[in-house]
Amino acid sequence: MTRAAAAGGLVLAALLTGACGGEKPRDTVRLKVEAAPDYMRPSTQAGPETEALSEDARATIAELRDIIDSNSLTRLTRFADRQPSFISNFAGASHREHWDLLRRTGFDPILRMEGLLDGPYGTRIVGGETWYVWPELAALDAEELRPERLNFRQRARLEELVGEAGIAEIRKGSGYPGVRMAIASDGRWLYYVHERQNEE
Repeated sequence: MTRAAAAGGLVLAALLTGACGGEKPRDTVRLKVEAAPDYMRPSTQAGPETEALSEDARATIAELRDIIDSNSLTRLTRFADRQPSFISNFAGASHREHWDLLRRTGFDPILRMEGLLDGPYGTRIVGGETWYVWPELAALDAEELRPERLNFRQRARLEELVGEAGIAEIRKGSGYPGVRMAIASDGRWLYYVHERQNEE
């Protein structure tokens, strides 16, 4: 055995002796573990179930995406005019007037709609039929939407979508205050709005 090996063996023996009772055992350190705050826990409440899009809804989305690709506000308006009871605003303006005004203020209705359709959707049952709602958080009722009722991921998503000002409105009892749209399971395009009024 070499000197280096012998020295290593002595060091190892000394360490083992200390660990196995050669020294007085140290006091055990006890850590107090507290429960995670509510907003970091997964939500235990049942939100609107996300079900697969119906064939008619997929057909409507395909037509909307074709309009998005053409970037034509005229085509978007014609499509909206063909939808029974479609809502684009609550001020009584025509769809074209409303969307033209939005474009002049820097809000591109076609670009924003593309962003909505690229994101997740939620579902809700209204009058016995399924509505597919974008973004997914807009499918929640006002009480379900309160930040303390959401999990951490949902809260982060809500802040990303509506900002602190929108969250403040929700805390006052408002429904989802951001841009949102819905398509019924029979393919009807129901609404594409940004005003804060109950669209049901």
